[in-house]
Amino acid sequence: MYAIGVDIGGTNTKFGIVDREGKILEQGRLLTNAQETVQGFISDLHEHLWPMIEKAGGTDQFAGIGIGAPNGNYYTGNIEHAANLKWKGIVPLASMIQEKFGMRVKLTNDANAAAAGEQQYGCAKGMKDFITITLGTGVGSGIFINGKIVLGHDGFAGELGHTIIRPGGRLHKGTGIRGPLEAYASATGVRETALEMMEQNPSIPSLLRAINPEALTSEKVYECAIAGDKIALDIFQYTGQILGEALANFVMFSSPEAIVLFGGLTKAGDLILNPTREAMEANLVQVFKNKVKLVFSNLKEADAAILGASALIWEED
Repeated sequence: MYAIGVDIGGTNTKFGIVDREGKILEQGRLLTNAQETVQGFISDLHEHLWPMIEKAGGTDQFAGIGIGAPNGNYYTGNIEHAANLKWKGIVPLASMIQEKFGMRVKLTNDANAAAAGEQQYGCAKGMKDFITITLGTGVGSGIFINGKIVLGHDGFAGELGHTIIRPGGRLHKGTGIRGPLEAYASATGVRETALEMMEQNPSIPSLLRAINPEALTSEKVYECAIAGDKIALDIFQYTGQILGEALANFVMFSSPEAIVLFGGLTKAGDLILNPTREAMEANLVQVFKNKVKLVFSNLKEADAAILGASALIWEED
């Protein structure tokens, strides 16, 4: 049997056919917002996926379709008020896709799908208690406790990126909230920190100053840090400090076996991992110290979103 994994992003939707071992047999992508309506999007998806389904032996060979999407609600199968999609309000996506494809469909938010993928195929395989943190444009998270993903009463639990880590701190432009983790430990946050540090330390020379502010990215900060740039190194130290403090709070809340870090910022390797681990351990009470593994995901970034979405289908098997 196979599962289909669909990852709906603000720009691209990735999809693929996955077997029980986590091998992606075929995959593709389409532009999420190419069509004005959700019906148009579903037609596009069907057009791309149907030849793959037929090639694999038809719908009888499939256990279902798993979907990870922004603001996806596991309980209802709806996407609810997603800011970066054209489809506004509450969209009953799971039932619409089920009707179009004639297969069962399970939907959750993209961060929870990533956590399901880690448990099914990644370095959290066999773990019942762990947290995944995605460090990308934003900060996503998925929490497993006693083998179950934490959803809350309404399906939206586990938004660790929006927890306040610096009260009254940096403004998060998307939410209007000050001082959340996402404003510091995301790729966007790293860029903001770089601009702030250059302004606050005008006498310190830096390779970053030669980069047009519009072109400044977390990747550029990493390149400068590798070259030994003091401000760039300080940026990762500061980012890791804040992330580690936040992770200490999360550890003391749910006592996970591991925290799995994923996403673009993890490409900085030890530059982000070491200060994060140090700050996490420094802010834990004794009973939690040196118990929680802090690791990078071992799933290929290009495949992880599809694997995570497909893992939803195997959860109850």
